[in-house]
Amino acid sequence: MERVYNFAPGPSMLPLPVLEEVQRDLLCYGNTGMSVMEMSHRSKMYLDIFQETVEDLKDVMGIPEGYKVLFLQGGATAMFAAVAMNLMCGGKADYVDSGNFAHNALVEAKKYGEVNVAGSSREDNYTHIPAYTLSPDASYVHITTNNTIYGTRWSKLPETGNVPLVADMSSNILSEVYDVSRFGLIYAGAQKNVAPAGVVIVIVREDLLGHAMPITPKVMNFKEMADKDSMLNTPNCFGIYIAGRVFKWIKAQGGVAALEKVNIEKANLLYDFIDNSRLFKGTAVREDRSRMNVTFVTGDPDMDARFCKEAAAKGLVNVKGHRIVGGMRASIYNAMPIEGVRALVSFMKEFEQANA
Repeated sequence: MERVYNFAPGPSMLPLPVLEEVQRDLLCYGNTGMSVMEMSHRSKMYLDIFQETVEDLKDVMGIPEGYKVLFLQGGATAMFAAVAMNLMCGGKADYVDSGNFAHNALVEAKKYGEVNVAGSSREDNYTHIPAYTLSPDASYVHITTNNTIYGTRWSKLPETGNVPLVADMSSNILSEVYDVSRFGLIYAGAQKNVAPAGVVIVIVREDLLGHAMPITPKVMNFKEMADKDSMLNTPNCFGIYIAGRVFKWIKAQGGVAALEKVNIEKANLLYDFIDNSRLFKGTAVREDRSRMNVTFVTGDPDMDARFCKEAAAKGLVNVKGHRIVGGMRASIYNAMPIEGVRALVSFMKEFEQANA
């Protein structure tokens, strides 16, 4: 069976060269005589893999000195609580409510301190990044850089002064260049641009460590996990190994800057067709559109469902929108080749000609 173009929002497609490399290594990694899945996380053979993965991430993201890289578990959802327990310090935090996961993060944070909703586009069905007003005495400012469900993106980061900026980058990490020094903490579930589900990346400025609430579980305490190099307990060894293969693939593409150019080209190709279509309409405000998750509708739910079914029959799978918004969503992460986007646009043209 030929591989399809998988537009799933996560878990999502991985680069084909990475899958092929993992396949070759599955039974025996190098000359170790075993799979990475069978290695002790304390063994030298695995620690070499782990350290190389950390260094490669630092390289591709340009992570400066003074930051710790952690590979944790529980996904971004666990970090909604962990961020608050580690950084709120008995004070308050600003949250910008720009999408479903941004909202879930602030709801979780309210369990551990005062949350100021600095801005919200919830009443507008999250079609845009909202205006916001920040608190000078906040412990941190939290944003979600890309909103997977609604297809919006922060095109300009907020200026937070001395207040640490915290970002959930789960759905756009490594898809565009960021100056990491502008953030106090970055976290990202790996299942969209990095690795299979089960790994969460945390990049935290060292001066923010050591302030966790006493109730913080040790596996969610960033200082304790940093002191143990993410191995206070058994990490997701195989997922971290695959993340390392993806980081090397990114280097081979020319780095994040090169991928960003391709991602802009892919997004423009799809949005240009939608903007000139007689049938399809984008759902996000133009200036806030995501490059990773393109959301659109026909205006007829039955036609939307038929489009998704016929697209799947053409090998263009998982274009159905999230259950809470409907319509369609094409997730075009780093691993989606431009040929996949061209194939989707070609089918959209056919469908429009037959139905408009």
